[in-house]
Amino acid sequence: MFKKRYFIVAIGLILVVITMAHVLIFRKLSPLVVLEELYYIPIFLAALRFGLQGALLTYLFATLLYLPFFFGEWSLTYLDVVDRTLHLLFSGLFALIAGFLIDRERRQEKQAQQDRSLKGIGQAATAIVHDLKNPLITILGYAGRIRENKGDPVQAAGIIIESAETMQRIVGDVLDFAKPMQLSRNTEEVNTIVRKAVDYCRARAEEAGVTLTTELPEQSSCIDLDRVQVQRALVNFINNAVEASNSGQRVEVAVVPETDSLRIVIRDQGAGMDRETVEAAFKPFYTRKKGGTGLGMSIARKIIESHDGRITVDSHPGRGTTITVNLPIGTDMEDEREL
Repeated sequence: MFKKRYFIVAIGLILVVITMAHVLIFRKLSPLVVLEELYYIPIFLAALRFGLQGALLTYLFATLLYLPFFFGEWSLTYLDVVDRTLHLLFSGLFALIAGFLIDRERRQEKQAQQDRSLKGIGQAATAIVHDLKNPLITILGYAGRIRENKGDPVQAAGIIIESAETMQRIVGDVLDFAKPMQLSRNTEEVNTIVRKAVDYCRARAEEAGVTLTTELPEQSSCIDLDRVQVQRALVNFINNAVEASNSGQRVEVAVVPETDSLRIVIRDQGAGMDRETVEAAFKPFYTRKKGGTGLGMSIARKIIESHDGRITVDSHPGRGTTITVNLPIGTDMEDEREL
């Protein structure tokens, strides 16, 4: 609101300065050459900021300031009057055209944004429906078998429960992505959080034949954060690293304290990703995994950024992937660590 007021005042001052410059020239008190075309400057600025309405109002104000030059000592000849009349006509036409074009451009941009938003909603809905369709078909199929007394009902019930849990997980991911991140911050030891995240992923790593290693500093850093959410993000990164690795390969998780931040590095020896895949990795509903929602990385980034942190990905085909999570250390936490 204040910036808008300042802009209006600035345009008014420009108009007054231009008019006063004309007065000085007509009275031969200044050697400067000031042309009527200078009035186009504030009109154009008003059109850029306020559109057609702003351009027309600025033009009207400029016209009021310029009207005295039609009378008395300011208008000595017929040609002077014609020249100034044409100036008013052309500047008014300029205000109309400039304001109209800028308003049209803004309407088109707004419509384009709405179209992109609707397209994104459509893509999201398609992805969600696709992910829910398979477990729903499984539930209906095995429920029908139970009703017809076919097969083992206990096995069928187990598959139905598993499919329902998959649907619940998909719905949960969508809700977590859509709603604002709610954090419950406490002072937590980062080493402990990383160890637990690695432990959660160890069973999957052993099943895949992947070795999980950790490199933690002797003195654990303490940060004010939401332990559950940060741990959730790290589990997502580590599981992705495990899934990208082949049997016999290693996934390294390291904590590196720095002066005003803390780095958590997850490095794998997998196939790596090309630049296009890296850029798309955090896009909602983007996934190359069968049965994935494509929201895990988006939610993980949302968690880290809600802690004022940042994520960087360094990956090259055939050379593995390194994900670095930077979390800031508050001043109070730094003082405690030094003590």
